[in-house]
Amino acid sequence: MQEKLISAHQLGFEERKLSASQEISEGIHIAENQTLGGNMVVLANHIDEATAIGKDCPILAIGGNVEVREILSMD
Repeated sequence: MQEKLISAHQLGFEERKLSASQEISEGIHIAENQTLGGNMVVLANHIDEATAIGKDCPILAIGGNVEVREILSMD
């Protein structure tokens, strides 16, 4: 996986949420008892390849989940 790993980041514990109405609140967003703890960017030719790489993610060993998504260009 090392040759496919582009970047990985653990998220900090301080968070602010911004709403569409410009309201600012503090605290981690929790949906269905889950929070986002970090992200990894991998180089893959297809989502199936990225999914196979995701199967080696260490968070799975402690009961976590991995979500695999394409990164879209903002150009």
